[in-house]
Amino acid sequence: MSDRIVLSEMVFRGTHGVLPSERSEGQAFSVDVELHLSLRQAGISDDLTKTVDYRDVFDICRTIVEGPSHFLLEALAEAIAGELLARFEIEEVAVRIRKPEVALPGPLGYAGVEIHRCR
Repeated sequence: MSDRIVLSEMVFRGTHGVLPSERSEGQAFSVDVELHLSLRQAGISDDLTKTVDYRDVFDICRTIVEGPSHFLLEALAEAIAGELLARFEIEEVAVRIRKPEVALPGPLGYAGVEIHRCR
């Protein structure tokens, strides 16, 4: 499927990570999602009920990132992907999570994960 809805660089504050300071102090997480589904009927009809409302996707991502802690970005991405697949009639979802404030002994733009899940 080549049609996609993309929400890019959503930023939320969460308490995810292995280090106790990450889980108590929190930090920013940047999230991208791509929802793969046919957009033909929405495009023809100009009807929001024929597609996925961006506001709902944003709220799901925010609720999960700002919710209970995960040790791993992989688990956080799985939670987002699983909820999006459960809530919407989509064929596939891609989730990218970037963690820019990684505690490493040198400079790093971000650490991140990207997963793709299908029905």
